[in-house]
Amino acid sequence: MATLRGRGGPGVSSRTCYAHRREDPGGVVRGPQRAMAVGPGAALGVASDAEPGNLAGVRHILLVLSGKGGVGKSTISTELALALRHAGKKVGILDVDLCGPSIPRMLRAQGRAVHQCDSGWVPVFVDQEQSISLMSVGFLLESPDEAVVWRGPKKNVLIKQFVSDVAWGQLDYLVVDTPPGTSDEHMAAVEALRPYGPLGALVVTTPQAVSVGDVRRELTFCRKTGLQVVGIVENMSGFVCPHCTECTNVFSQGGGAELARLAGVPFLARPLPSPFAGSVPLDPELTRSLEEGRDFIRDFPQSPAFPALSSIAQKVLSEAPARLS
Repeated sequence: MATLRGRGGPGVSSRTCYAHRREDPGGVVRGPQRAMAVGPGAALGVASDAEPGNLAGVRHILLVLSGKGGVGKSTISTELALALRHAGKKVGILDVDLCGPSIPRMLRAQGRAVHQCDSGWVPVFVDQEQSISLMSVGFLLESPDEAVVWRGPKKNVLIKQFVSDVAWGQLDYLVVDTPPGTSDEHMAAVEALRPYGPLGALVVTTPQAVSVGDVRRELTFCRKTGLQVVGIVENMSGFVCPHCTECTNVFSQGGGAELARLAGVPFLARPLPSPFAGSVPLDPELTRSLEEGRDFIRDFPQSPAFPALSSIAQKVLSEAPARLS
């Protein structure tokens, strides 16, 4: 059982931090002003004291999905948010990967506290301009090494409370980073978000056939749940030698483009010829920026991955408004 932050924990304010809470034997996590039922017997609906207007100011909602683990959904979510920010957009990131909340580290926001306002939880702002806001279960854990060992109903209630009780304010895009698969967490997120408008899906794969096969099932999930697929991203596509510039296709090539063609959905390709052809290559500078919590889009414009990530953001900016209207 994961231990949520309590009195005296790191980053906790005893006056306003909603992460200041305790869990009673009945499985109810209590904050200073309200309670969140997260026990196995809790109802699966949104909490009765939820603020229905907390997503009213969000223009577009994008879920980053994949049927396969380890394809880089959190990487794409983080870099997409940064690229949209540099395009002048206000972006929120909702991290519903409850068992692997890695985005706080990628944005150098570990250990930050979640506070409470009249409308609910206040997301963590990761920049001085407050153009990127983030909500993650990683902010609520007592230790970064804690494992979230929860059954489905408990996860579902927390996801729905993240949707209903986080005061996002005015956002151009809310990017939802999801765990792999098509299970409880995905259904909970879709059901909780659906009342707030059309939902878009950004589907991430890697080039090899094993990954593409799993991601094909994710596209079936999108059709069954009515998610509009904004596009497919092929990650980890090729490695360019920094010395001779030769491209080696470590994980095969072309799987994402072929999947997009067969499914009849956009492949978020670059407009100009490139060895990556709309795919994000393996890039040591991208890895380093994520591990150090740096702004890759700002700090590494000469990196091989920069044109691909910028192209994906531009495609989202051009495709999402039309597809999600």
